[in-house]
Amino acid sequence: MLLAGKRVLVTGVLTESSIAFSVARLAQEQGAEIALTSFGRAMSVTQRAVKRLPCEAEVLELDVTDPDHLADLGDHLTQQWGRLDGVLHAVAFAPETCLGGRFLESGWDDVATTLHVSAYSLKALADVAAPLMHDGGAIVGLDFDARQAWPQYDWMGVAKAALESTSRYLARYLGPKGIRVNLVCAGPVRTVAARGIPGFSEVEDIWSTRAPLGWDVDGRDPVARACVALLSDWFPATTGEMVHVDGGLHAMGA
Repeated sequence: MLLAGKRVLVTGVLTESSIAFSVARLAQEQGAEIALTSFGRAMSVTQRAVKRLPCEAEVLELDVTDPDHLADLGDHLTQQWGRLDGVLHAVAFAPETCLGGRFLESGWDDVATTLHVSAYSLKALADVAAPLMHDGGAIVGLDFDARQAWPQYDWMGVAKAALESTSRYLARYLGPKGIRVNLVCAGPVRTVAARGIPGFSEVEDIWSTRAPLGWDVDGRDPVARACVALLSDWFPATTGEMVHVDGGLHAMGA
């Protein structure tokens, strides 16, 4: 029971195909009490997915770009739990103009939205979580290794690079409080979000031929296990890290 007695906030659950759903399920199986976030029209979809978890879990409304939502989230967690042990950041969004090979055509407003939702939100969540992590804690984010320029990924790739840098600075500034900040760099997984990325099949093809351990684009459990391990106390001296769960492709040449 890696997370026995821990209280964990999970963002980014939409359907059962979400990586965040697999993390939420495994976290409960490992003893955690969890709460989830969603917002807008997605709330009802998330609430249906939550019914398929091993235990009941509250779904809180959170638009990560809305300061009022963030403040309300902090107040609710303070009243409901009084403390927080872990957070999963699984939030990302890019307008259509920022994906699909239109990198040179993207305007600042759309790029700013991409960066705000997909990168700055990690810092915004940390602002909510840190005051509740009285005895330290763990913040884990889902990433897609941004050291390369991937086909069609465009400004989301830039946002992921910003997410990686943000996690390192958070690790620097939150470390003295005993708060660890790490990212899990997953290989491509077929989710609702992934289906919205033009050319996603091109990335799948890369993994099918180059990952030395192989890669199952429908498999979420390996990623969920890594997230739960990092949320637990089993990595007490690891922070600012990018843990690759990608079949080993990141270490291979062309």
